[in-house]
Amino acid sequence: MKSFPISNSIATVCNSRRHFLKLAAAGLVSASTPASALFRLNNPCLDPSGTPASALETAAWQGINPADWWDCHTHIVGSGDGGSGITQTPDMHAPLRHPLQTLQHWAYANAACIPDTDQDTAFVKRLRALMDTTPKGAKAMLYAFDRAHGASGDPDHANTAFFVPNEYAQALALAYPERFEWVASIHPYRPDCVTVLEQAAANGARAVKWLPPAMGIDPASPQCDRFYKAAAALNIPIITHGGEENALHGADQPLFGNPLRLRRALDAGVRVVIAHCATLGTDVDENGREVKSFDLFAKLMADKQWQDRLYGDISAIVLRNRDIEVIKTLLTETAWHSRLLYGSDYPLTGILPLISPEAFAKAGLLTEDAVEPLLALQEYHPFRFDFVLKRSLAWQGKRFANSVFATRPFFTRKSG
Repeated sequence: MKSFPISNSIATVCNSRRHFLKLAAAGLVSASTPASALFRLNNPCLDPSGTPASALETAAWQGINPADWWDCHTHIVGSGDGGSGITQTPDMHAPLRHPLQTLQHWAYANAACIPDTDQDTAFVKRLRALMDTTPKGAKAMLYAFDRAHGASGDPDHANTAFFVPNEYAQALALAYPERFEWVASIHPYRPDCVTVLEQAAANGARAVKWLPPAMGIDPASPQCDRFYKAAAALNIPIITHGGEENALHGADQPLFGNPLRLRRALDAGVRVVIAHCATLGTDVDENGREVKSFDLFAKLMADKQWQDRLYGDISAIVLRNRDIEVIKTLLTETAWHSRLLYGSDYPLTGILPLISPEAFAKAGLLTEDAVEPLLALQEYHPFRFDFVLKRSLAWQGKRFANSVFATRPFFTRKSG
């Protein structure tokens, strides 16, 4: 496959150190990322069938049943040009008025290897090619993405950055059941939220996806109670963002990402998966102190009353803007591993400057001889790259347990 060139407007955004810092502000890299990383900004979109084999990847699959390997954090990208029903905010296509959102949109499209036209079809074609070159039985869990809603329960179109209908995610899973599962997205303020949830569960949805800061969901609001009651009765988990959100603009309610606000769902008996283990940003604790969001995640994980309900996914933890010390903690807190779930956050894994094997080797979490095969994987196959990288990370002799990568049993559990 060919790579997709950066348009003139995007190239303008990237042509100086000042604009590189804007790229950092957009959340695509960290301010400490070396400018040399920009030379790998454009994804070459190589044919995944040509992905080079390596002893490192062979070793990574040892002890893992591919039939249990469900990437629990996979986003759908598109524009609606193929009848998907996907919508995007116009801000994603306004480089002069909204350069950061335009740059982010280009980066996601480039990472997913989709051109300016026929995006819906191109995304599915690329995703199928990637999944068909993973071991037989492995699947990606595809996310729907609901609109932002106001306190009245009505859709907030002005603050909806991106919308992926449940029906489309379900249709993809039905069309390619050997490679895809689907995850519904339902705003809990919707008047019909319980009916839609029950229908989604009946139609095979494995979970519900929320992004509270962008969707305008306060997980601690009593408005969520009827949704929580229904989710607990159905035993369907909610995968919800925790900590700072940079990847998508919308309702822009950063306080709603505080992990402590999920206590209401946990108290209601809902299984909750905190995406990324809240590894980015700061929030306020019960005493009004500003602390790392990850510290609040750790606080919740330590609470014995929720050990059968609270989980974390390890998607995006290897991005450059994550603290290496946090990754060390995730590796060495082996008591958590039975409650950690593998996810990639595709297509972010296809944005080459976001993840640096060399940086992990320099920090002592990766052997030097692992860097070259990982770099080769990165340019061909973002799913296998992310998996092999996370399987290869180690600190003080500790690695992620095999169970972290066996996610299917969690999402097929019939009762609590």
